[in-house]
Amino acid sequence: MNADTTPSDETGDRPDGDGPALPSEIEAKTREIARQAYANDIAATLGAVPRPINWRTLPPDDLEQELLDLNAWIDWLRHTYGLPAQVVPPMWHRHPELLWELSALRQHWLFSFDPQAKGNQALAWHHDFAIARERLRDWVTISGTRLDRDRPTRVTAWPGGEAEGWVAPDTTERPVTERAKDFLAFVEEQVAARTAEQDATIREIVNIDWSEQS
Repeated sequence: MNADTTPSDETGDRPDGDGPALPSEIEAKTREIARQAYANDIAATLGAVPRPINWRTLPPDDLEQELLDLNAWIDWLRHTYGLPAQVVPPMWHRHPELLWELSALRQHWLFSFDPQAKGNQALAWHHDFAIARERLRDWVTISGTRLDRDRPTRVTAWPGGEAEGWVAPDTTERPVTERAKDFLAFVEEQVAARTAEQDATIREIVNIDWSEQS
């Protein structure tokens, strides 16, 4: 080997030994593709920042998915932490107060365990989880739902203070036998009701637009 010859001179490779040098344009495009792929991977990993869920305004498809996701998370939660029915009863989905509380707890968990969260967020979540368990016990006591039986939460009617056509819920107690089947029926009911609300709103908008054009 000539003393003046470097390895790159012999092979025509790049000085770093990673293979033949690419034309500058191709190398630039390759680097851009790699950069974009990395950015997409990071975005997919991090995802969107969890936000509170407003169950009153979710579109039908989102409502269905969020209910299914919440149900799966609650199953994980009760098994992981050994939660009794006095904290999370089987029929939580039939009680709005429990649904909203558990939903808020899940969103807090998603935020606290997000890859971008601060190192102490997990501890903060467990602190709030302990407080939330006490609130859940209160909700369960008030609602009257139990491991083996359930009744709708009683609502105290205000004299002259209820909307026209409002009907107090039937608080008949029923046995809990097929919880999974009841949950799926509940999801179908909620999606159907939300779809009807959405359709009614669309019809109202269309009718207003039509009347304005007449």
